[in-house]
Amino acid sequence: MKKHENEEPIELNTGNEEEYVLDGDVAVPVTGEEVSEEAEETEEAEEASEQEAPEEVSEDSEENAEDASAAELAELKDRYMRLLAEYDNFRRRTQKEKEEIYSAAVAEVVKEWLPLVDDIERAVASSENMDESSVEKVAEGIRLIGKQAGNVLGKLGVEEIEGKEGEAFDPNLHEAVMHVEDEAFGEQQIAQVFQKGYTCKGKVIRHTVVKVAN
Repeated sequence: MKKHENEEPIELNTGNEEEYVLDGDVAVPVTGEEVSEEAEETEEAEEASEQEAPEEVSEDSEENAEDASAAELAELKDRYMRLLAEYDNFRRRTQKEKEEIYSAAVAEVVKEWLPLVDDIERAVASSENMDESSVEKVAEGIRLIGKQAGNVLGKLGVEEIEGKEGEAFDPNLHEAVMHVEDEAFGEQQIAQVFQKGYTCKGKVIRHTVVKVAN
């Protein structure tokens, strides 16, 4: 028979020790060297495949790691921007609340003082037509206004600091602006009070201005 072109040899098992391949229609024996060469080629191909596989896996692992790092960075950036926005909102809200509290406190104080202002205005209006017989009435009105002012301070938690002549000088409550040698007083005693001091709920808002002896 005529050998067909492009036909690959076909291995035949004849039961003998020698191996044959079918080359066209003819059985051709295969030598040991040819078998060995084919085995070596197969082994080399397998080794090359095994060597290429880890490289491909390594490249895929690096790409996956880069993608994971980029995703983590994007998430951290998003969390940072959200936290920054929340802090800015908190700061603005806190500032607004402080301003509202201050405004409310000022309004409350002014409200307490308004009746006293009304009395002062009435006293000024009355003094325009004052004569000698009304001096006592004006003086009494001023005393009432002073008493009313003390009541307003009391409502606001403001108290007068005790600082009378002869009392011991206390630097936490008193401010000495003068010093005098006077045998009538003991050492570090208040000789004269120039200006009253006040505290607001235990905190000194103005020291009592005094003259200290010895």
